[in-house]
Amino acid sequence: MNHVLCGLAVNPALPSELVQRLITVADADIAESLAARVDLCPEQAVTLAARVEESAERLAYEGLLTAADIDPVTQPGAALALLDRRAGDPEWAQLFATDPDVRRREKLAACPGLPDDVRETLAADADIRVVAELALWTTADMAARLARHPHAEVRRAAAANEATPPDLLAALATGEGLPPAERCLVCDSVETPFVHDPHCPRPDCDLRPGASCDGSHESTVHETAERVLRNPAAPVEALLRFAGHPSMMLRWALAARPGLPPETGLKLADDPVPGVRADLAGNPGIDAALIRKLAADRGHDVQRTLAHNPRLPLDVLPRLAAAVRIGPTLLPRISAATASETEDLSRSSNPSVRMLLAQRRDLPAGVRDRLAADPDAKVVKSIAAHPGLSEDQLRAVIGRHGVQVMVGVAANPDTPPDLLEELSRHDPPARKALREIARHPHATGSALLACLADSRARPLAARHPALPPRTVVELLDDEDWQVVEAAAANPSLPPAVMRELVSGAEQTPAAPAALH
Repeated sequence: MNHVLCGLAVNPALPSELVQRLITVADADIAESLAARVDLCPEQAVTLAARVEESAERLAYEGLLTAADIDPVTQPGAALALLDRRAGDPEWAQLFATDPDVRRREKLAACPGLPDDVRETLAADADIRVVAELALWTTADMAARLARHPHAEVRRAAAANEATPPDLLAALATGEGLPPAERCLVCDSVETPFVHDPHCPRPDCDLRPGASCDGSHESTVHETAERVLRNPAAPVEALLRFAGHPSMMLRWALAARPGLPPETGLKLADDPVPGVRADLAGNPGIDAALIRKLAADRGHDVQRTLAHNPRLPLDVLPRLAAAVRIGPTLLPRISAATASETEDLSRSSNPSVRMLLAQRRDLPAGVRDRLAADPDAKVVKSIAAHPGLSEDQLRAVIGRHGVQVMVGVAANPDTPPDLLEELSRHDPPARKALREIARHPHATGSALLACLADSRARPLAARHPALPPRTVVELLDDEDWQVVEAAAANPSLPPAVMRELVSGAEQTPAAPAALH
């Protein structure tokens, strides 16, 4: 891979004429980078797709190619991408419906808006993988038919399709009202009874880990029920029986569903598996009474997950903040706090609560300033990146808390260039702060030079347009390929160097992608 040319291909300052010249020497890697350009014109896209077949599919998805630009025989990936976007020639669908390549028929089966005759052809496909893919994505009428398919794998796919009618989803979950499936992937390929080794050493085996069949296709039936339980279109009242099911995975899936009645929630709250209770704790549909019950649950991840529930009563938050390490994240309930709730939270006696509030970036000025003056370092660390803090305030928090808050100050969008320079010269180096400085729009050239000393900040600094052009050119020979690509993508790379790089590529052109 030529990392210089891959970086140059995404450089926003690369002149259009050089983009065109780079297209003529592109290999698959360079083409992938060129396809990401926002200024690529349709003519350039057509040229690139003709040179590197692999790029055509992405260009089609990006809307840079039309049906008139594509030959479905020589560019099947792009043609299928256009069909997937409902922008392809309808006649292509019939062509791919009988394509000898099963992967293309599978891809077609997932496309929306297929003509009825094409859907019928796919539904009768000899390869069950194609039929299952159709069942996963098709419309309600066909999904209703495929939910009754004799092959369990097709039913499993229909169970995840939100277009499958609710009554059939309920039947797929329980098995009631449907004739038993006749086949599954397991009994299609091996003698039953059979249980597939989860660590199967056979490289040609495509059975799912743990797949089993004793004649009842039990693993596929179980997966079908789980898929229904996770399908938001399934009627919740038909699924409540699974609260007491022997399968942990089915109870787990039920616990995450909104709309559970209180009695089912209470039953799941006593589940012996902590993971079930944790998913219940994150369910945005549970009521305050159940939340308070779960707040006392010391099971693994239950309280931490509960803290992220958007319906969390704020008076429960201090208990959770004291019990588990929530971390520097903006909780949904804090994000939705009213002005009066925000004021109360900012005056909480629990510094962990104040720290969580400080993660908001839209706080009223008075609350923001109060938290910036907080005596607890973790609160100030959390508020240090909040927009609107003055330079004096930023310097004051560094003066009080030192390196503990430097990362937040370096990430603050209002930190001025001179303060970023001072932070970049801190001894010993504040490495996490250097990484924030390296991506800061106010960073100066001298601050960025200091960032180059940190291996993780180096690629960020190499891409920063304020880095001195001479240094950008030097970094094209760096030992780290990420730095090389970043430097080549830097808009401060001198135009003369860009031309030199493209000219060099033209003298030693890359082999066409088809030859790789």
